Amino acid sequence: MKRNHTMMQFFEWHVAADGQHWKRLAEMAPELKAGFIDSVWVPPVTKAITPEDTGYGVYDLYDLGEFDQKGTVRTKYGTKQELVEAIAECLKNGIAVYVDLVMNHKAGADETEVFEVIEVDPNDRNKEISAPFEIEGWTKFTFPGRGDEYSSFKWDHTHFNGTDFDAKEGRTGVFRINGENKAWNPNVDDEFGNYDYLMFANIDYSHEDVKREMLEWGKWLVDTLQCSGYRLDAIKHINHEFIKEFALEMGKKRGEDFYIVGEFWNDNLEACREFLNTVDYQIDLFDVSLHYKLYAAALGGRDFDLTHIFDDTLVQTHPGNAVTFVDNHDSQPHEALESWVGDWFKQSAYALILLRRDGYPVVFYGDYYGIGGPVPVDGKKAAIDPLLYTRYHKAYGEQDDYFDHPNTIGWVRRGVEELPGSGCAVIISNGDNGEKRMFVGEERAGEVWEDFTHNREEQVTIGEDGWAVFPVNGGSVSVWALPDEENTDPEEAPASGEDAS
Repeated sequence: MKRNHTMMQFFEWHVAADGQHWKRLAEMAPELKAGFIDSVWVPPVTKAITPEDTGYGVYDLYDLGEFDQKGTVRTKYGTKQELVEAIAECLKNGIAVYVDLVMNHKAGADETEVFEVIEVDPNDRNKEISAPFEIEGWTKFTFPGRGDEYSSFKWDHTHFNGTDFDAKEGRTGVFRINGENKAWNPNVDDEFGNYDYLMFANIDYSHEDVKREMLEWGKWLVDTLQCSGYRLDAIKHINHEFIKEFALEMGKKRGEDFYIVGEFWNDNLEACREFLNTVDYQIDLFDVSLHYKLYAAALGGRDFDLTHIFDDTLVQTHPGNAVTFVDNHDSQPHEALESWVGDWFKQSAYALILLRRDGYPVVFYGDYYGIGGPVPVDGKKAAIDPLLYTRYHKAYGEQDDYFDHPNTIGWVRRGVEELPGSGCAVIISNGDNGEKRMFVGEERAGEVWEDFTHNREEQVTIGEDGWAVFPVNGGSVSVWALPDEENTDPEEAPASGEDAS
């Protein structure tokens, strides 16, 4: 039978800029697999504006750490050869690799150009606040360090529809590039009137040459790296019709098992539904709504009603397209979308994404190994590992929810015959010590279950009627299951968002 699959986001914002990250991934692949991680999302692999840039300030899409550009041959994470070797090592260990693609903008142009723009209101990009005028913009990309290797395409202002800096006057603004067929793309998020423009030189997906080049690049990249899928960055700012076309073309190139998940950072469920409809459900989406529910629960403490934790979330309404997460590089402290789930609730939050039937869960590198930078955060590997073990060995079968108390909720996974001893009972409290009577099956009568988190030391004996009372500490989680011999050699399986239930 298919086992549950789990993804790891294998980076955080402050991961060391020592060029060793791809080597770390290769070395850690066996350890990750032994820890029940069978897919990794890796950071942007392309050359950025500085050697320290995380990759989101993308400069040259065809430079994977191979050419001397922007003061470095390697990227923040290593060289192209080290990247190829790391992916190969992951695949050898049964770990799928999803590469982060930044397709919204380009940064660090090689030359300036003079062209006409119209300045727009940053808070309403449909509102013009100037007549047409000329600026000197950083929009010409000639890639002198790479030349025509892999692609001869050179970028200039005609391939973009907006930028944010006038070198002539030395000032910033949101400047829509003026010209024939130049406008913000209508098929984007409607925040700020139109959210096509995000930063740097904004790629114009109304331009046929641009679309052709980006599709060819996507195919070249997957051939070059032999990766298992893509994570698409900032897709609410990119022509949604192009995202659909891109996903379809990658599927034709690599087959229907090629996996794509998009970052559509919008906690409005209707907006997510509309996007999925537009792209014909060709990709999955991160469940931003659930992330903000977990964040609110951590902030609210006992005042948050846990019975509503899944209301208006993607995993509730579109379980087959939901990639669930607790935190990521953008939500971590001091970053752009800071909304960090507090330590006291972190283990409970991970139980909510790892031990339920629906969603494809992601463990954040920063949560697992810790966060660097000016304000370090310790990792919570010891708290998350028992949940990963339980997910892989126990969290299967029919799911029964006991969401009947605002401060104490629980659920049961009944287990499956194919995995003897599978099944578990999970209970979470955001208030006082609590307990919940839950049914795990008459066939479990007499079994003695333990708390795999070790938050509770006692044992629970299943009654003759298949019911038992499962306790939990206040502000904590307990995961009750039948102890078994620990499996240190998890079977290999292709990564997927599907649960085995």
